[in-house]
Amino acid sequence: MVPLVRDVLDEVGPSYRPFGEARLIEAVVAGVPGLVALAPFLWMETCSPADGPSPGHDVRWLDRAAEREACSLFDRSFPHSHAQPGRAGVRRWAGVRDPDGGLVAVAADAWSGVGCGLLGGVVVHPGARGRGLGAAVSRFVVEALVRDHGRAALVVDADNAPAIAAYERIGMRGALFGAAAVSRPT
Repeated sequence: MVPLVRDVLDEVGPSYRPFGEARLIEAVVAGVPGLVALAPFLWMETCSPADGPSPGHDVRWLDRAAEREACSLFDRSFPHSHAQPGRAGVRRWAGVRDPDGGLVAVAADAWSGVGCGLLGGVVVHPGARGRGLGAAVSRFVVEALVRDHGRAALVVDADNAPAIAAYERIGMRGALFGAAAVSRPT
């Protein structure tokens, strides 16, 4: 694998970022001078979401006005999310509101394709965390993705234990992946 990565780097240049099973990427980084490991992540997926009813949260697909309202959740809590309202590849958003009508949690059907729907952009207002809202919007979207595509998947940072636990509760299972990049001179 190391010779192949060296050849690709020579051909493609420093924008190439190999990724794969975490132990494989560790070996590639050790064998290719100038490559550095990036933060590990989990690829999580399911073909059958966890059985059982969702907790009593009223999760719904959002209209365009509510999607724009979700922007403030991202600005406050997840500004570096790849999936955000208005960005390319995001098909639709689900959300849940608090009793006063404020949007407190959202999740997206983003970059889905034949055979696999992708969950992205899961964010919960900081004051509403710990109540199962992230799991509720995720379950809602995952059930739709499995129904529409046969499989649902997502990517989550390996150090995000609360999110991983929520995804596992809704039936997702993960594998640890790594990625690497050419180090930049400082």
